[in-house]
Amino acid sequence: MTRPASTLPLEQLVQRVLALLPEGVSELRADARENLRGALASALARLDLVTREEFEVQSAVLARTRARLEAMEERVRELEHHG
Repeated sequence: MTRPASTLPLEQLVQRVLALLPEGVSELRADARENLRGALASALARLDLVTREEFEVQSAVLARTRARLEAMEERVRELEHHG
């Protein structure tokens, strides 16, 4: 199941920040929640982030590329040694 990159973590971050508010401002929590969610969503949108799926795909590509490079380096060493 794929979800927007910021949905769950953003809500968790909002909850953590709201938990830090003093008890006396509980009536402001609803306003604070919406303002905080909007501000955090805006800030996160400006960051150059990738999804976990995209990160894993690129990690796999990098691992394959490294393996091919190591194989080619070994082949070059063999050719230099015997050539």
